[in-house]
Amino acid sequence: MFLKAIEYMIKKISAHRVTGQLHAPASKSVAQRAIAIACLAHGTSRIVHPGTSEDVLAAIGVARALGADVEQQPDRLIIKGGVSLPREPLHCGEAGLGIRMFSAIAATLNQPVILTGEGSLRSRPMDMICSSLQAAGATCEASDGKIPIRVQGPLPGGVAHIDGSVSSQVLTGLLIAAAHARQDVTLKVHDLKSRPYVDITTQMMKDFGVEVENRNYQEFVIPAPQNYQARTYVVEGDWSGAAFLLVAGALGGHIRLENLDMHSPQADRAIMEALKSSGASIRADKSGIEINKAPLHAFNFDATHCPDLFPPLVALAAGCKGLSVIKGVGRLKVKESDRALALVQEFSKLGLAIYTENDNMYIEGGNVLKSARVHSHHDHRIAMACAVASLLTDGCVEIEEAQVVAKSYPGFYEDFARISGE
Repeated sequence: MFLKAIEYMIKKISAHRVTGQLHAPASKSVAQRAIAIACLAHGTSRIVHPGTSEDVLAAIGVARALGADVEQQPDRLIIKGGVSLPREPLHCGEAGLGIRMFSAIAATLNQPVILTGEGSLRSRPMDMICSSLQAAGATCEASDGKIPIRVQGPLPGGVAHIDGSVSSQVLTGLLIAAAHARQDVTLKVHDLKSRPYVDITTQMMKDFGVEVENRNYQEFVIPAPQNYQARTYVVEGDWSGAAFLLVAGALGGHIRLENLDMHSPQADRAIMEALKSSGASIRADKSGIEINKAPLHAFNFDATHCPDLFPPLVALAAGCKGLSVIKGVGRLKVKESDRALALVQEFSKLGLAIYTENDNMYIEGGNVLKSARVHSHHDHRIAMACAVASLLTDGCVEIEEAQVVAKSYPGFYEDFARISGE
């Protein structure tokens, strides 16, 4: 009964003003990478501030299944590295990054490994994983293009041609695993998207003691075999989750966020550019960022390399007078939902004029939105965007299947309540 109640959770949000100070949530993107690399490292690593998102918990489960010793302590993980053949399929939950990283790590083993997942991951295409691993010399088979997938290594090394036009996450997995190939690896990448996320990966590889050379995002050279070295790693704040709170401040009053690195390689730090373009009042210092409500105007923004910003950008555009244009719609089909379709459907219920054409999304904002019941489409970012949009309504927003925020930001509703008093 409890599970069924959670599955159909409805959240009623009637916030009309925000004020207060919060800590940004931990970056699940960085935390998952840290867990994966610590699995491969010699010795014991300490991962500080990993967060408790569902994707991070799934990564912990996969790490354990692969033979790493993972101890969960308050606000940190103690991981003794070591990868061995798992006794059962690796269950990646709903984590797209997780299955793309751990499939490549599984390909360093010389026996078959099965990877599976649940929820929206069941409908997401796996062909890009298989083609990339096959190009790198491993065996990979999907079930009619979907999970479960079967992977077998070892990775021989040499030159592999990788398509980066759909997602950079497959490349992230191969980069991390390439250090354990039998000989040097050169990854030749075509049309790479989301470059900042690759920067995160290569920097973290170096932080854990592995050499990698980036040749203008067209070739990546990894000498092999190499050994990752255990270390203490502090997970930075998450710009993806923080983007919703920053937009809330711009739409609804005042907010100060701490634990955000203004020099972070996270792609979603670009939310600051969009906020500035819209006329938001921003003040940043070494310890945090303050956003204050101000008259907002339409903006143009290219989200091709940061597609996770589309949902908070739509909420922002809804509060901006005039026609805003967001580019990069083509990046949205292989997310937890078809995000372009989900955003158009749900924000239209709120009375927003929103449509897509070719690779652009158009939003005519600046008007009061109406109360409505919307659906999350099982997508954490759609749910958070609709919650923030409540600041623009004349009543409330009811979100069906609102519990999906746990995938990336389990404390979102609690934090939003703290600043809205709702």
